[in-house]
Amino acid sequence: MLYIFSGLPGAGKTTLSSALAQELGAVYLRVDVVEQAMREGGATVDGPQGYLVCYALAAQNLRLGLDVIADTVNPLQITRDAWRGVAESEGVPYADIEVVCSDEREHRRRIETRTADIPGFVLPTWEQVRHRRYEDWDRDRIILDTARESAAESLRTLMERLKQAPRSAGR
Repeated sequence: MLYIFSGLPGAGKTTLSSALAQELGAVYLRVDVVEQAMREGGATVDGPQGYLVCYALAAQNLRLGLDVIADTVNPLQITRDAWRGVAESEGVPYADIEVVCSDEREHRRRIETRTADIPGFVLPTWEQVRHRRYEDWDRDRIILDTARESAAESLRTLMERLKQAPRSAGR
């Protein structure tokens, strides 16, 4: 199964997606790690390069029969379609999961107080997050609002919602 996480920086998607990966023993792909490694290797990352690497790694791991968790902002319809395409090409089900923080003050606090957990990675500012392009969704997904729940509560909510949600199956 492919678990496709989406959401703005600071919403809680890395916290939730990494916790789910630990819970399930799944492969965890975080585009920020991939892109930072590419920068350290001398590459200029100014487009879809990191996403393309993650798509390929996800497909390979799905072929091996492993669950994969994708942690990306996934802000565009084209990237959302591409992730679904990975699952469909491998014939596995997927779950679209959008993580939001509906409380603007709390979201801003998270952005302004967090520290990078990837060496050399530069976190976005609140202004960059606020003005980031993030397209509206055109289909159903699991939406998790982390504004008023702890990380543990949000993970429990997610696990329950995953049990209840119909799984989109790749064919």
